[in-house]
Amino acid sequence: MKYYAAVLVGAMSYGILSTIVVLAYGQGYQLGEVVGSQLLTGFILSWMLALYTGFTQRNKARSAGRPQYRNDPNQASQQLTWKRRLLLMAAGTPTVITGLVYYQSLRYIPASLAIILLFQFTWISVLIQAAVKRRRPDKVTLMTLLVLFGGTLLAAGFLEQGVGEYNVWGIVLGLLSAVSYSLFVLFSGKAVPAVHPAYRSAWMVTGGLTLLCILFPPSFLFNGMILGQLLVFGLLLGFFGAFIPPVLFAIGVPHVGGGMAGILGAAELPVAVLLSALVLREHVSGLQWIGMIIVLIGVALPELVKYQLSRSGTYSS
Repeated sequence: MKYYAAVLVGAMSYGILSTIVVLAYGQGYQLGEVVGSQLLTGFILSWMLALYTGFTQRNKARSAGRPQYRNDPNQASQQLTWKRRLLLMAAGTPTVITGLVYYQSLRYIPASLAIILLFQFTWISVLIQAAVKRRRPDKVTLMTLLVLFGGTLLAAGFLEQGVGEYNVWGIVLGLLSAVSYSLFVLFSGKAVPAVHPAYRSAWMVTGGLTLLCILFPPSFLFNGMILGQLLVFGLLLGFFGAFIPPVLFAIGVPHVGGGMAGILGAAELPVAVLLSALVLREHVSGLQWIGMIIVLIGVALPELVKYQLSRSGTYSS
């Protein structure tokens, strides 16, 4: 259960971000400053956890009388060759791309719509896995895609207001964030899974921060801006966005599997929309809430069918 709880809490943490970003924009901060302060905080927290993990592992080894060999497979910190470090850094770059395009979409469309567009990673992940495995989606998957599509139309308010009422560029950015997030979920469970989650997360955040510094040089570190309210926003975004989810996903996803991780990741949607309605005072109609329930059902549908088939003995992996 702890692995299920890890993925669930990680997804709920992501649901908090959009509200914090909109509040930061309201204070006049720009995209690079918001994402930069978030990843910097996540970088510091992740490496503090990694160093603490290494310290405790060495102490346990000494107390057990185990010699400290450099290639000891029981010492996770020593399993990381530079090839694996670079692989983890590359796996962390979709986090930055997701943050950039998702946060930029919040400038053009409501947070409640942005999170729904981001949530299209559910069916995009299915298509990516189908392409990688060179296998056509089965009937259950196709039915799931139809349910998700119908639920999205309701949840986004397109049937009530029409697509033309929203900024097209914001919608495109929201969908691009879904593609990037799909890649992050895929890589987070497959990139060097044998290494301790603390080290995996630290190197993934390092890769993300490196890419961001190339795209947006961190001038806020030198002009005194970080000493203002940006520090508060950065701490919140870093903790809930760049630290908690990668660590918890690194712990939980390899154990629960991609399908169940997608279901548990659905917790991000109601958390984000609820905070948008309560904190940002965005209007969310009853029809939109019904659409979100349909989306959640669509996310869970494949695993529910698989469970029923496995009980009847007709399911084969």
